[in-house]
Amino acid sequence: MIGSPDRSKWLAWMVLLCVLSVGSLETLWLSPPAALAQEEAAEEAAEEPAPKKAKKEAKEPAAEGRSEENVVIWVLRISGLIGIFIIGLSCYFIQLVSRLFIDIRPIVAMPPELMDDLKQKMEKKDYKGVYQGIKEKDCLFSRYASSGLGELSAGLAEARDAMERTAEVQVVEMEKKISMLAVLGSLGPMIGLLGTLKGMIASFMVIARSDAGIKANEVAEAISEALVVTFMGVALSVPAIFFFAIFKNRVAQISSTTMYAADEFVRKLASAAKAAAKAPAPAAAPAPSPAPKPA
Repeated sequence: MIGSPDRSKWLAWMVLLCVLSVGSLETLWLSPPAALAQEEAAEEAAEEPAPKKAKKEAKEPAAEGRSEENVVIWVLRISGLIGIFIIGLSCYFIQLVSRLFIDIRPIVAMPPELMDDLKQKMEKKDYKGVYQGIKEKDCLFSRYASSGLGELSAGLAEARDAMERTAEVQVVEMEKKISMLAVLGSLGPMIGLLGTLKGMIASFMVIARSDAGIKANEVAEAISEALVVTFMGVALSVPAIFFFAIFKNRVAQISSTTMYAADEFVRKLASAAKAAAKAPAPAAAPAPSPAPKPA
């Protein structure tokens, strides 16, 4: 069950992620072909003489039924295999961030039902039930507490050392889950740079092979490939780096909070055990006096 404060934070981050994704797609969807076609048409109309312009206007109604290329298809065609690969990485990025928002939460590290159950058993001095409850529940708090309870017989200092060693291992395990965000953050610009180089090489090849005149549309298409793929790589990298920093801080905060709660729990359990050991044993009942012998 997700608590209301934690649920609101989770929804806020998901809305931010969707806004970033939609903003990136909107830029790709709306800008290139329509604006480019309008600018080219305006330049051609300004340069054409009046007779040709009149003939062209007479032919325009017949060409009105011709459909333009879909923007999505244009982006996929321009970006090529590199762009499709970046889109696949973007889908993986969205899935990874969604899963991390669900897995890395304080309510998962310290389930409220477990904490309430342990508190009630501590008040009833049911220490065996406390130990069983910690062993049965698999969460970050139970891992810290069980490692401390295992060394509690050697002293409180040894129990704390054991919990600190367990905390180091658990932090490494949680950071492994978010490490792919750093990989995507550094990989996105490199893939975009690869597309930039590919597009620039293609544009210069068109210029080099043009003997009579340069084909402007082919050069522009190659440059468009370079810019679109670069944009897609950067659009993947920026949110990946942002969310990596967010989850890095969240891992540190959750680990320290859970470690403090487990240390306090083990300390209270050790104090209760010492108090129970110092309590005086109940006095034994006096032995019955032997019956008098008959005279």
